[in-house]
Amino acid sequence: MYAAERQQWLLDRTRDEGRVDVAATAEELDVTPETIRRDLGSLERQGLVRRVHGGAIPSDLLGFEPGVGQRDAVAGAEKERIAKAALSELERATTVLLDAGTTTSRLAAMLPRDRDLTVVTNSLPIATQLAGRPNVVLRLIGGRVRGTTMATVDDWTVETLGRLTVDVAFLGANGFSAERGLSTPDPDEGAAKRAMIRSARRSVVLADATKYKADQFVRFGTLDEIDVLITDTGLDATDSSELEAAGPRVVRA
Repeated sequence: MYAAERQQWLLDRTRDEGRVDVAATAEELDVTPETIRRDLGSLERQGLVRRVHGGAIPSDLLGFEPGVGQRDAVAGAEKERIAKAALSELERATTVLLDAGTTTSRLAAMLPRDRDLTVVTNSLPIATQLAGRPNVVLRLIGGRVRGTTMATVDDWTVETLGRLTVDVAFLGANGFSAERGLSTPDPDEGAAKRAMIRSARRSVVLADATKYKADQFVRFGTLDEIDVLITDTGLDATDSSELEAAGPRVVRA
């Protein structure tokens, strides 16, 4: 099979059976699991499937925004590489803002333990991770807790952020593109993210390549409003150049 034929086969199988398993499909088609993962990644970037741990399901089965657990199972290795690359963007920062998200949560776990940091976050999972760290002064932003992402949002969150100036903010995004900028499904989360960009001297967006051109309902920023976009090698060099032309430095981890 050519790649296009194999991807059509995968899409048909996913729609017929409700899911596709990487290992079983690789054996059936006599190709490597990595080949199937690449094909599913291509289908996900087109919005046709959603990758989950071990395989994929049709995107039209997800008529809702995936929760933290589901999102954490998507592109796990890529998110780890993105988080590691983000560490170099700390530079000499002493105040750090971490947006809610599965990639920013990985970054939180990697923060250095040999320097004092003030970390501000609207994420309950990140706050739980960092609460016991002796080198971290943790400030959790108040507001309504949105159960889907375990993030605080609403006017309380935005007003608090409006009073802050942090050295660097690390943000997540559900979608990014040169045409539509940075986007997320929920208006309240979008407002919080906009306030984060305004509060930071430098803004760094962490988003794996499955989010490329997966534009969402609410645009919370344009690419020229951020300093760095860290993604993975699933984004090709041509697309990376197009994004850089719109403003930020693009890092493919």
